[in-house]
Amino acid sequence: MDSWEATVEARIRAAQEQGEFDDLPGMGKPIPGRGQPYDESWWIKSFLEREKLPTDLLLPTPLQLRRRIEQVPDEVRDLPTEESVRAFVADLNAQILSWLRTPTGPRVAVRPVNADEVVRRWRAERKTITAAAIPVPPPAAAPRRRGWRPPWRRRVA
Repeated sequence: MDSWEATVEARIRAAQEQGEFDDLPGMGKPIPGRGQPYDESWWIKSFLEREKLPTDLLLPTPLQLRRRIEQVPDEVRDLPTEESVRAFVADLNAQILSWLRTPTGPRVAVRPVNADEVVRRWRAERKTITAAAIPVPPPAAAPRRRGWRPPWRRRVA
């Protein structure tokens, strides 16, 4: 065992001398989490933070679906057409129905979204946005044409 440890130590020392450990990320910085109480899910939190993932991924499926249902008006607000709104709602409803067929996790009431209601709200919101965004110019007065005559009818003085 001593010869194996000596070999490892010799390789580490050689790598240090060659500078292979220089400029590593975190060099000279304190160890993250040092001095804080132990957290059993530290690796999940660090993974979510490192990969910049939303914490919603930790929720069970029915709660994720409920959250998506609550966010439907915000998500469809910028969609350009009614067909795209209906496609979004159809995709969400397919996920809800899939969960309803084989429910897992806590028992939470989740119902499919009414596509007609979402489209109605989307249209109403689009009308208010377009009405507020596009100022209506005042009607222009018709130009008056005084004394205009075709060239063949002009008076010669």
